[in-house]
Amino acid sequence: MKALVLSDKNQPLVLKDVPDLIPGNDEVIVKIHAAALNHRDLWIQKGQYAGLKYPIIPGSDGAGIITAAGDRTDQSLVGKEVIIDPALNWGDSPTHQHPKNFKILGLPNDGTFAEYTSVPANNVFEKPNHLSFEQAAAIPLAGVTAYRALFTRGRLHANEKVLITGVGGGVALFALQFAITANADVYVTSGSQEKLDRAIAAGATGGVNYKDEDWVERLLEQAGSFDMIIDGAAGDNISHLLNLASPGGRIIFYGATRGNPANIEIRRIFWKQLNVLGSTMGSPEDFLAMVSFVNKHRLQPIIDKIFPFVDGENALRKMDDAKQFGKLVIKII
Repeated sequence: MKALVLSDKNQPLVLKDVPDLIPGNDEVIVKIHAAALNHRDLWIQKGQYAGLKYPIIPGSDGAGIITAAGDRTDQSLVGKEVIIDPALNWGDSPTHQHPKNFKILGLPNDGTFAEYTSVPANNVFEKPNHLSFEQAAAIPLAGVTAYRALFTRGRLHANEKVLITGVGGGVALFALQFAITANADVYVTSGSQEKLDRAIAAGATGGVNYKDEDWVERLLEQAGSFDMIIDGAAGDNISHLLNLASPGGRIIFYGATRGNPANIEIRRIFWKQLNVLGSTMGSPEDFLAMVSFVNKHRLQPIIDKIFPFVDGENALRKMDDAKQFGKLVIKII
């Protein structure tokens, strides 16, 4: 079979022939019709991710058709159209992933940037009928991360005011779509006016450019304060988020692309009785609930561009430019 392979850090994705797959006893083989990029794939290419190993077939998101099932797996799964939950070995607790066994498809296990991939049978879910393979492939990692942050960890209620930072990326856009669908009043930040305009066109009430010196003051003028803040950047902006949160509000962090803050004003957290929460991807129950939510409301992910299989490296370069609004998808078939 053919796959997009990273041979080492700072090397391009190259389309190569690799050995065919045989399912383990509890696994299925999925013929991948489409895969989607996440920033994780870019960080792996740059050598900026934990547990690196090369060569590796990246890719955490994928949708396709099951072509084979292991000996201890329900053989009726063969022929089913599925999307893949990339959270492997979550563990028994719904509150957190297993500290040692948890891993994400695409490293250390070869991922979805290939004609076929092998995953545990428990990690495949029926593809929503209203979505194409390309649309379905865009959902898994970012979709479940946004869903868990909003609903499982944040316990979002209708009519609450929500701030989503860094709109344009996959998780932020799913959080925007999900929160609007749940009847929240949503505001966004971005470093691009074009992305702000597109987010407002998609249903956001308002937003500001975080590159402007007065962005916090402008948000406070627009919305007052926020019941929930969803953030994947962290860094020194945390102090601003503490200012923007309503008393008793929730701040949910799903990433830290700007690193750790120089300091945190603890007094503001306890005086405002804030809830500061962490969230990473999602449990199998979160994934099922997310897919059900997408099905119920017939949601369609926002896709920036679909690339042919041979252009996987170009897709990574577009992600590195950080100009996309929505998911970048690779069409395998």
